[in-house]
Amino acid sequence: MGSSGKLEVELEVKTSADKFWESVRDSTALFPKILPTHYKSIQVLEGDGKCVGSVKLLTYAEEIPGVKFSKERIDAVDEEGKELAFSVIDGDVSKFYKHLKAKLQVIPKGGGHEVGSLVKWSCEFEKASEDVPDPHLIQDFALHVFKALDDYLLKN
Repeated sequence: MGSSGKLEVELEVKTSADKFWESVRDSTALFPKILPTHYKSIQVLEGDGKCVGSVKLLTYAEEIPGVKFSKERIDAVDEEGKELAFSVIDGDVSKFYKHLKAKLQVIPKGGGHEVGSLVKWSCEFEKASEDVPDPHLIQDFALHVFKALDDYLLKN
């Protein structure tokens, strides 16, 4: 039986919390456009892609070795608090982790909406076996996506 754990990271972005949150919510269309070297496509299989219970199929580009696709289910959404929780329910990652659940929160910095924001990301996981590493690659991937999204939003 594999061990379980949790990873957490915070990233300051220059984009306002409202704009960053809306862009995360529009990830189905936006992420493959911004990061074609990471995402071939993101398709909504169930739901509208934004509500609890929605299932998305993420197909990754050739640059991501050993991971071709994953299916993610939205478990919780708090629009006012700008929080999102989802689980990986199928795909190549499932070979390494019995369960992988991630949470994302976008928090406004300072008093105004135009000062930037803090992005908090965490994931809870259970390894399929003891020799599987903690999912630091997934954490690094998430951080890279958030930085690229921030850069894109600042230019557009």
